[in-house]
Amino acid sequence: MDKLFGKKPTVKEQLRENDKSLRKVTRDVERDRRELEREEKKLEMEIKKAAKLGNKQAATVLAKQLINVRKQKTRTYAATSRVQAAGSAAKAMGANVKLAETMATTTKTMGNMNKMMNPQQVAKTMQEFDMANTKMEMTEEMMNDTLDDILADSDDEQEQDAVVNQVLDEIGIEISGKLSEAPSAGKGTIGAEAIS
Repeated sequence: MDKLFGKKPTVKEQLRENDKSLRKVTRDVERDRRELEREEKKLEMEIKKAAKLGNKQAATVLAKQLINVRKQKTRTYAATSRVQAAGSAAKAMGANVKLAETMATTTKTMGNMNKMMNPQQVAKTMQEFDMANTKMEMTEEMMNDTLDDILADSDDEQEQDAVVNQVLDEIGIEISGKLSEAPSAGKGTIGAEAIS
């Protein structure tokens, strides 16, 4: 029906049509081969019959016909092989066409993406981001330094030390006295007992 309206078949439809035609040709050739095999058997029987009757001339003519039938049968095998090779080649060609169509679609998609993406604009945007990020880090660092200068007072450190000492005194730990009484390890003596 598409042929009536001039619509071009797709690759898949064309492959299906080719495959159908090739299967039909193969069936026809195989049918001819079976007919030749029947003819071959018939001729063999007639040759035997002529030989029994002693009719050498008839047997010779029939033998020539038998040789021609066998040659024709061999040709049918070659024809079937060629038809199958043509079918395989058509399928391979169809696969290549499909691959080419896929590559064309991919190329088109990549082209569309390249049109949408302006490399200069992307580079400019990345540079602007880097500059803004660096500026923000510098501003944050300056604010932290300023806050540290404002909040960090030398009196605060002395106050912190006094509070820590008071808490430690309340629990009964004297830092300076206890630390001096703590055992110390001499240099090179760690693990000496384990060696001896």
